[in-house]
Amino acid sequence: MSPDTITLVQQSWAQVAAIAPQAAALFYQNLFNADPTLKPLFKGDMQAQGHKLMQMIGAAVGKLNDLGTLVPILQGLGRRHRDYGVQDAHYGTVGGALLLTLEQGLGEGFTPDVRAAWTEVYGVMAQVMKDAAHAA
Repeated sequence: MSPDTITLVQQSWAQVAAIAPQAAALFYQNLFNADPTLKPLFKGDMQAQGHKLMQMIGAAVGKLNDLGTLVPILQGLGRRHRDYGVQDAHYGTVGGALLLTLEQGLGEGFTPDVRAAWTEVYGVMAQVMKDAAHAA
């Protein structure tokens, strides 16, 4: 990931974080519209789940300049998600829902460069999580 990619993701995330509760609700709406079969994986309070999601994405985005710290966090997350029943194919669905949510939340600020940056960053994070899920 280039410094420019990291900067684009961090700057755009700061805008989304300002509307975190709405962004989280929109993300799950987009996710369940894309694949309703994922709903049973989320058994708890969706507002609390949305809060956790936004915190985790924010923490990951904040650590993009420190992969030595970020990678073990993502590996643990990947193993936990495997235990929750998450499969490799779900990562693509989540990525699509994330990009759509970012597009809806950022509006004109979701430029092609921002889309490319998020696509790259999410792809790297998802791969680390999937690799950890398979290694355990």
